[in-house]
Amino acid sequence: MSGLLTVFRKEVRENIRDRRALFNSLLLGPLLFPLLFVGLMWFLQSAEKERQEQVLELPVVGAEHAPSLVRFLEQQGTVIQPEPDDPEDMVRRQEVQVILRILPEYPEQWRQGLPAPVEVISDPSRQESNASIRKLKGMLSVYGRQTAALRLQLRGVSPQLAAPVMIRDVDLSTPKSRAILAVIFLPYVLMITAFTGATHLAMDTTAGEKERKSLEPLLINPVPRWQIMSGKMLTTMVFAMASLALTLVSFRIVLPYMPIGAFGMDLTLGLDTLLRILLVIAPVAILAAALLTLLASFAKSYREAQSYMGLVILIPMIPSLIFMANPIKAEAWMMAVPLFSQNLLIGEIIREEMVPAAWYGLSIVSTLAIGLALAVMAATLYNRPKLIFGSS
Repeated sequence: MSGLLTVFRKEVRENIRDRRALFNSLLLGPLLFPLLFVGLMWFLQSAEKERQEQVLELPVVGAEHAPSLVRFLEQQGTVIQPEPDDPEDMVRRQEVQVILRILPEYPEQWRQGLPAPVEVISDPSRQESNASIRKLKGMLSVYGRQTAALRLQLRGVSPQLAAPVMIRDVDLSTPKSRAILAVIFLPYVLMITAFTGATHLAMDTTAGEKERKSLEPLLINPVPRWQIMSGKMLTTMVFAMASLALTLVSFRIVLPYMPIGAFGMDLTLGLDTLLRILLVIAPVAILAAALLTLLASFAKSYREAQSYMGLVILIPMIPSLIFMANPIKAEAWMMAVPLFSQNLLIGEIIREEMVPAAWYGLSIVSTLAIGLALAVMAATLYNRPKLIFGSS
């Protein structure tokens, strides 16, 4: 084992001296992701505030058919615009987001107590228009309910008869549990950090040394090749774990600057929470280091290794994207699936839910088992001369 530790110390010293390696492995993720996260939260808050304060400018076709409706819209803060010549073309050319058309039969239908037709002309495929569309439809819905209530009262009927069921929301969420909505992609960030923290070292200590012709002299030493490979892989694992730890600390530092209070959320990453997240995510660093080292060993040059890494980096994205698109309830069997279980557990930890200890154990053991199996494969790979020296 002395050979393994010697190689480990050598690789650590060399990579600490290499500023590019140090930045790519240790500092890129911890600096970039938290800053992007804070910037995104401030952008979302600014966009939400602007949306709430935005005045709806609404061109109305046939305003003379429903003066009471037009007055109601103005009372709600809507700015009524003149009737356009071609409403549909105006919306298609994105000159306005939404147009209200009051049909000529509106007055007659209204007098008869029948549903009076109006048309909301819009293009919902344009996302920037959706807020204005929802706002207009909401006001029309309120106007309709108020009118229906007045008609019932004029006929001596209580408006409550039209609403036989009263719905009351009992919100059991807490500011901390809602915080998961703000950090829904934190597991994704940590997964990517584990892989990016290992990528540069995995390539440099294998394909990079092959390209520089410095691997052959190293293998001539009277040390088992598996120890040489294991020392390199251990260095990659340590740097990946360090990158994860620094990323979590960085998130803890930037949290006070995030405007999550404006969204009714409360998120604090205490020492206990940080340690539990690190405990859950650390095996991913081992798996990532072993997988990346194994793949990089097959590459004959640094550039070829980079092409492999570009595909591998997609692996941690898959579980995170699945959860973002289709959130699911955590179950015990899911803890046996690496990367999948880490996404679930980190969410539960942030929500401060009670997580069975067996779930932690199953997630850690299953991820470590696959990671160590890949590490054994990578360590024994260098016993194949053809892999190291090409076709010779």
